[in-house]
Amino acid sequence: MSENPEVGADAELLFEVSEADTATAMSSGDVPVLATPRLLAMAEEATVAAVAPWTRGPRTSVGVRVEIDHVRALTVGSKVAVRAALVHVDDDRLHFEVTAEHPGDRRVIGHGRITRVLVDRDAFLRRL
Repeated sequence: MSENPEVGADAELLFEVSEADTATAMSSGDVPVLATPRLLAMAEEATVAAVAPWTRGPRTSVGVRVEIDHVRALTVGSKVAVRAALVHVDDDRLHFEVTAEHPGDRRVIGHGRITRVLVDRDAFLRRL
């Protein structure tokens, strides 16, 4: 395995929408459906999983840019598969395409792009 993540690294995570994941619970709306901020958190979790083999030890990655479209509502109890694929590496910048789908019929729930940056964990925290 190379020292840096390689294009093609990916991860797919499966989630079940709970009451805590709803727009009502997250104060991002007043309907009991999957909240957009929670969809984003799921997508970021998938990006972290995709590059986990390269972020052990002193390195980690931090999110710096997000573009996400939430195109379909999901009710409590629904399942959602969230996939992140590393599509471009620019030095320490990692560019991902993310997709959230209903695992049964593959209907798209959301899609977008997330950029993360590789950092030295301790140095990053010292700068704060």
